[in-house]
Amino acid sequence: MSIEVVNESGVAVDEALIVSVARYALDRMRVSPAVELAITAVTLDTMSELHERWMDEPGPTDVMAFPMDDLVEDTRRPDAPDIGPALLGDIVLCPAFAKDQAAAAGQTLADELHLLTVHGCLHLLGYDHHEPEEEREMFALQNRLLADWRTERAESEAREAQARSDARLLGAVGLDRDEPGR
Repeated sequence: MSIEVVNESGVAVDEALIVSVARYALDRMRVSPAVELAITAVTLDTMSELHERWMDEPGPTDVMAFPMDDLVEDTRRPDAPDIGPALLGDIVLCPAFAKDQAAAAGQTLADELHLLTVHGCLHLLGYDHHEPEEEREMFALQNRLLADWRTERAESEAREAQARSDARLLGAVGLDRDEPGR
């Protein structure tokens, strides 16, 4: 799975974590590993232009998703050659807009951007929230994916910290054995 992040927003974002949460969400949704995804962080002005042009709504927003290729495999002939990587689409994030939302929600900008990335991935996969039932389904899925990613990430970080600690301890023990006169 190829995920590219371009930050044109002027706001520092942890691109590696944005890729991580997007990859996690798409993997959990069983999206083909051959897909390509582009994520762009933009300024308020750029987001306003996109929002007005594509949604016919004034002002900026937090996230927009632009799906590209139809990834439904069963619509292709069984003897069709492999078409290679498919472009899933583009997610556009606006960190400056998301900053205020994060503050209102009592979370960090990074946390808000992770949520918006998962939200954008779900939009690319056809989820929407125009109707109350759609909203309940999409937001429950979004929250579950995000919570699971955070849990797995915390567990992975704890394992890595333990491995570093073990390596330091074993290295110190190994040095003691190698000292002359011991």
